Amino acid sequence: MRVGNIGIGGDNPVRVQSMCTTSTMDTEGCVRQILAIAAAGGELVRLTTQGVREAENLKEIRRRVREAGCEVPLVADVHFNPRVAEVAAQYCEKVRINPGNYVDAARKFAHLEYTDEEYRAELKRIEDRLLPFLDICKEHHTAVRIGVNHGSLSDRIMSRYGDTPEGIVESCMEFLRICVKHGFMDVVVSIKASNTVVMVESVRLLVKTMEAEGMTFPLHLGVTEAGEGEDGRIKSAVGIGALLIDGIGDTIRVSLSEAPENEIPVAYTLLQAARLRFTKTEYISCPGCGRTLFDLQGTIARVKAATAHLTGLKIAVMGCIVNGPGEMADADYGYVGAARGKVSLYKGKQCIEMNIPEEQAVDKLLEIINRDL
Repeated sequence: MRVGNIGIGGDNPVRVQSMCTTSTMDTEGCVRQILAIAAAGGELVRLTTQGVREAENLKEIRRRVREAGCEVPLVADVHFNPRVAEVAAQYCEKVRINPGNYVDAARKFAHLEYTDEEYRAELKRIEDRLLPFLDICKEHHTAVRIGVNHGSLSDRIMSRYGDTPEGIVESCMEFLRICVKHGFMDVVVSIKASNTVVMVESVRLLVKTMEAEGMTFPLHLGVTEAGEGEDGRIKSAVGIGALLIDGIGDTIRVSLSEAPENEIPVAYTLLQAARLRFTKTEYISCPGCGRTLFDLQGTIARVKAATAHLTGLKIAVMGCIVNGPGEMADADYGYVGAARGKVSLYKGKQCIEMNIPEEQAVDKLLEIINRDL
C-alpha cells in the first residue's frame, strides 16, 4: 500500500516514523518539528488531532511543510470523535483511529452485559459510523491506521473478552472486517502496549488471526509509553525487536519521552541490528579480557573516527586471535590483535596483512577498505 509518496509493506523497507509533541494549533512549532524529524530520517510524522479546528489546521501545516520542500507524509492521530477523523482525512496522507474509542463511549471500567443479538447490534452501529469516514478516505486516497492501545480497550470489549490478548486482537479485527467487507484495503494495523510481553503476544496473535481470515495488512510496531533514556530504548528494542526477528513489522516508532527527532536514530539502529535496513557503519567488537593485546576502547574510537562515513559496512575490532576470524565471521573487515603492539587485518575471514605495527594499523585498514570501494 502507499501512504503519500512512500510504500509500506510488501517489498518496501520497514518505515520509520515519529510524532510531534507540539499542539496542532501551533503551526510554526509543528512545521519545525516535522522538518526536524524528516531531517533525522523520519519517513512519516503523526500529529495529535483533538478536535475539528486541529483537523482543519492540518491543511495549513501540510501546505507549509510542502513549501519547505519536505514531502514526508502526515498522519492525523484521532480519538473519541469520528467527525474529526472525517475532516482530517481530507488534509493528511493517513489517519489513525482507535477502535477503543472511535464509536464506543469513553471507558468507565464498567462491566456490561450483552446478548449475542445486542452485541451484533453494537457492531452494526460501528459499521454505520465508520463507513462515511472510509468513503472520504477513498475519495482523497487517504490511508488509515487502525491503532489499538492496550490501555484504551472499550468497556464492551473488556466485558466480553477481559483484559486479554484475545480481546485486544478482537478490538482490531472488528474494524478490519468492516474495511474488508466494503473493499477498503489501504489500512495499516497496530497493537501497542507499555508491557512488552503483552504487546508481543498480542501482535503475534493478530498475525495468526489475520492469516486465518485471509488478511495481509501491513503492521506498525511500537511499545507505547516506553519512557526515556536507556529504559525507553531497551524496552522498545525488546518489544519491537522480538517481532522484527519473527519477520513481523512494516513500519515502527520508538516512543521516547524526548525530542521526537531523537527517536529516529534509535529506530534505524534497531532495524540494522535486526538486519533489515543498513544505514550506517556497524562495529563488531569483543568485550575484552586478559588476552586483549591493545587498548580496546581507544582502538575502537580510532577505527570509528576513520571509518564512520562508510555506510553499510560491518567492521570488527577484536582484541586477540581467539576472538578473531571465527567470532567476527559476519564482518566485512577485521582489526585483530596479533601480538603486543602488532595487528592483523582481515577481509572477511581472510587475513590480508599480518603483524602491522599498531600505530599504522588504522590507516592501513582504511587503505584496504578504500581499495575495494
